Amino acid sequence: MSSQMQYRIFHSGATPLACLSGSALLIMASDRLAHAITVAGALVWVYCLSSMTARTGASFFPRRGRTVLLAFLTSFFAGIYLVLLWMLSPLCAMESFFVISLIPMFCMVSGIFKQLETLNLEDTFSASCSEALILGTLVIIFSLIREPFGFLSLSLPGGSHGIVLLFSFKTESFLPIRLIASSAGALLLLGYFLGLYRYFRAQYGLQEGENDF
Repeated sequence: MSSQMQYRIFHSGATPLACLSGSALLIMASDRLAHAITVAGALVWVYCLSSMTARTGASFFPRRGRTVLLAFLTSFFAGIYLVLLWMLSPLCAMESFFVISLIPMFCMVSGIFKQLETLNLEDTFSASCSEALILGTLVIIFSLIREPFGFLSLSLPGGSHGIVLLFSFKTESFLPIRLIASSAGALLLLGYFLGLYRYFRAQYGLQEGENDF
């Protein structure tokens, strides 16, 4: 894979978690595992399809108004995903509608389209899929921490209520631990995660451009 495809999530100025929309997406989508899985699927769907379409039609797309065209393209694929999700589980689509609606904006500000301009079609698919999977995996990991500790439950998408509970305890969770389920708790969790990431980078002596995401 080309050396140009270095999507450094935690450091580069044009990467997902450096953007406000990326942080908001991570926090809002990780409240429950069911929502995290749905949003992770939407990320892969929108990233891959919009990147492949943009790369295939690069020679046909006008230079002027290209940003508007790409915004329409990402919104179009996000809309198709919502329609398909609505057909499978209407309540799940309603619960995830706002977060999935943020994905086109997140995709635009992440800078991925500019980074893919010099890549061939195969590398474009690999790069866009990798970046979407990385963020999607982070969302799922966060949800696996927040939902069990905050809500004392674990869920999957589907069912007549939009989610299917794998388990759920009626006992109230300890208040400081339940804070993890809130947005403030998610910000704290994100801060700890980034702190650990930088700590291990310093321990192994990695440079800014080495072995990064």
